[in-house]
Amino acid sequence: MTADTTEPEEYAAGPAERRREQRGWYFYDFACSVYSTSVLTVFLGPYLTSVARAAADPEGFVHPLGIPVRAGSLFAYAVSASIVVAVIAMPLVGAAADRTGRKKPLLAATAYLGATATAGMFFLDGDRYLLGAFLLILANASLSVSMVLYNAYLPQISEPDERDAVSSRGWAFGYTSGALVLVLNLVLYSGHDSFGLTEGEAIRICLASAGVWWGAFTLVPLRRLRDRRLPPEGRERAGGGAVGSGWRQLRATLKDMRRHPLTLSFLLAYLVYNDGVQTVISQASLYGSEELGLDQTTLITAVLLVQVLAVAGALGMGRLARSYGAKRTILASLAVWTLILAAAYVLPADAPVFFYSLAAAIGLVLGGSQALSRSLFSHLVPRGKEAEYFSAYEMSDRGLSWLGPLVFGLAYQLTGSYRDAIISLLIFFAVGFVLLARVPVRRAVEAAGNPVPERI
Repeated sequence: MTADTTEPEEYAAGPAERRREQRGWYFYDFACSVYSTSVLTVFLGPYLTSVARAAADPEGFVHPLGIPVRAGSLFAYAVSASIVVAVIAMPLVGAAADRTGRKKPLLAATAYLGATATAGMFFLDGDRYLLGAFLLILANASLSVSMVLYNAYLPQISEPDERDAVSSRGWAFGYTSGALVLVLNLVLYSGHDSFGLTEGEAIRICLASAGVWWGAFTLVPLRRLRDRRLPPEGRERAGGGAVGSGWRQLRATLKDMRRHPLTLSFLLAYLVYNDGVQTVISQASLYGSEELGLDQTTLITAVLLVQVLAVAGALGMGRLARSYGAKRTILASLAVWTLILAAAYVLPADAPVFFYSLAAAIGLVLGGSQALSRSLFSHLVPRGKEAEYFSAYEMSDRGLSWLGPLVFGLAYQLTGSYRDAIISLLIFFAVGFVLLARVPVRRAVEAAGNPVPERI
């Protein structure tokens, strides 16, 4: 790296170079979203639960580390544990990326660690529930950390007025890949007999193939995205060992964020409502299979419907944001999420048509609410601190979304009812709506020292 530049290189790229990087950036969503859909949303919850039940005692409990855990709660607890691991790692990685200016090697390391763990799920069979929980924790934590670095590129590869559109296209790419791979999964799963496979073998192939896909398409952003030289204030902070300096930088980041209380207010709102979103995503198939009695084919096609409509939803909500502003559009989506959960609570068992209707509603708001939250936050980040601030954002996105799965798992552990568990998530959307409505986003952008878009 050189230190004789007066203008940070990340803000000096021309339109053609920005578009090239944007196209490469989209492909990390294309790569890793298959894990979120095929593994986390569709297959792993019901499958890991069945593996845990095979290892359970007559009362239906497994005993990891001697702790009695209802088999039906294991998946939710493992998701929660993975997020705790991510919380520890994300601020360190984000601070190291900003300190060194080398996001790309860190993105590669975390992406391929997660992809390898996902591919290893091929060996999850019999009663190996501990192996399944370990691989889930490793893959999910790796994904969360890699997203810190991925999201931190957004302010560097897009101008303020185009970030809603760029962020929405990234989500659309992700949902497109999720839909494509789910079609292949559906063919393999529904026709496993004709391929000479058992049902369990077909599921394990679907799980492992998500890891292969993740690793293969990560090559595209690694080729297109550029490492940036540090701005002057970043170079002044550089130096020291990776771990010690990372912790020092974390403390400095938290101290610095207190200088931007409106940014923190947005993060608090996002932490709350996104906890509900992430829990719905990760527990939907478990709810469908265990509470509603739906078969795996119905669950796959329902999630496929979500993926297809999420593409249109992400792009459509991006257009709405251009007319009404990102904040108003997100608030509208939270109202829809509240209605979705209320409908899920009263959904009759063994009624695929109603489940498909619910999946369609989720698809229309899922991608847009996430994409617009990301682009809105990018306006609230001071220049030169993208990765460390996005590590805090990612802690809100995935890193601190441990409370929802924990509450969901505890509710089932105590009541044995997934309906009681799903209705508990309403509080996340209601409180998140109120907190976001109170954030003056224009003043927040100005306070961060960034230009204010015409609509926000």
